[in-house]
Amino acid sequence: MGDAPIQKAIKQGELSVGKMLPWPVYDSQGRLLYEAGVIIESESQLDGLVGQGYSIKPPPDVIPPKYYSTLAQENSNPAKDDKREQMVDLDSIRWNVGEKLFLQMQDNPAIRYTVRMVGFVKHKSITIQAPAADGGNPLVRDGEIFIARAFTGKKAYAFTTEALKSVFFPYPHLHLSYPSQVRSTVIRQGARVTVKIIASMFINATDSQAAIVINDLSTGGASGISKKLLGAKSDIGTIKFKVNAAGNDEFLDLSAIIRSVERAENEEGFRYGFQFTDLDSQQKLVLSAFVHQTLVESE
Repeated sequence: MGDAPIQKAIKQGELSVGKMLPWPVYDSQGRLLYEAGVIIESESQLDGLVGQGYSIKPPPDVIPPKYYSTLAQENSNPAKDDKREQMVDLDSIRWNVGEKLFLQMQDNPAIRYTVRMVGFVKHKSITIQAPAADGGNPLVRDGEIFIARAFTGKKAYAFTTEALKSVFFPYPHLHLSYPSQVRSTVIRQGARVTVKIIASMFINATDSQAAIVINDLSTGGASGISKKLLGAKSDIGTIKFKVNAAGNDEFLDLSAIIRSVERAENEEGFRYGFQFTDLDSQQKLVLSAFVHQTLVESE
């Protein structure tokens, strides 16, 4: 059975911003403040944890199984245990017809196109829909170089490719050079993206509702600014917003709990940190697709 769990004050250096809590955190009275796996979103939140939080750490032989993956991730050596980036052959990637690719012109990074893959012939070319711009298909000159990016599941891919030939019949499409290798990167768990999304937040305890501008988002939570004081830490509510994931507009209505509240720096209003709760499989899928897609587009 092992020894009884030990309650221990959290010390400076045990936790850091942007990382998951490896164990639950309690206050001095033993009340749960944060569950294991919550992302620490700000320095002020971290300061509060170090100043007021307590961990109840069971000995290794009684650690609940659900904490193993979190502890392993936080304590692993990325260079040794987590091959986040590697070079792979294109034909080893399970891409399907219709896969979305993001093209960025190498000589002019501000020019970007979103296209669908029609198919590819090994060592010959990749065929894509002709890039579209306002007013129709832009003229892509033979020899132009692009950085192509895509994501599938929890991996992002990138490669350099050359425009070989624009074809307009029977439909506009473009042949790209076949890459010798593709850079494959594992998107880390809890990855956050910078966004600017207008959302509506409702807090149950205060029966109040207001607009909030979400400026960073992950599959587990978000932070944003509201001009109105909506509620306090640990209040529960719902947050509604729209994202475009895999080419489709998706409306999300998510349960959330306030994890931090602070005055917004250099702005009027309050900055909130939220943790999403009780997500169903469709909501998780949409959030994951949007976060991964945004990471790929912003590289």
